Amino acid sequence: MTEAAFESMVIQYEKLVYSVCRQLVRDAYTAEDLVQETFLAAWTHRDSCPAEAPRAWLCRIAVNKAKDHLKCAHTRRSSAADDETLAAFADSAPSVEERVEARCAAQDTARAVRALPRTYRETGTLYFLAGYSASEIARATNRLPRTVQTQVYRARGILKKQLCAAV
Repeated sequence: MTEAAFESMVIQYEKLVYSVCRQLVRDAYTAEDLVQETFLAAWTHRDSCPAEAPRAWLCRIAVNKAKDHLKCAHTRRSSAADDETLAAFADSAPSVEERVEARCAAQDTARAVRALPRTYRETGTLYFLAGYSASEIARATNRLPRTVQTQVYRARGILKKQLCAAV
């Protein structure tokens, strides 16, 4: 096969080979690398290309390159780690709307906590806004844990009524 004939074959089947690789590896950049490897292998073995079926021959090379790539233990490990990282990021990254809603809800909650009766305001601020547990608040304020738990319970009831009425 001449260089010009091979170049013509590359132009004609480049998208097909990319599609085959992309379907198997599910990653655009890896598929592009595999296309290059496919055509490099095809160039190296161009004399064994059957004249009647160059398309099938190229597809078989592409499939084998993709399978070899998927078999590689390093690829499986790094791809699994990348998938886990991306999934964790996708799960943890809220949308703009969700961030705005959360910010508005936090502002409404802070306003409502500051509006609590004086008896529950300190406990409510420490629990709902600062994130301390009831036992930590009890230690910090020298109150009985059960007293703090009761104050948190009552403050939660007041907040629930205020915030639900606002909606």
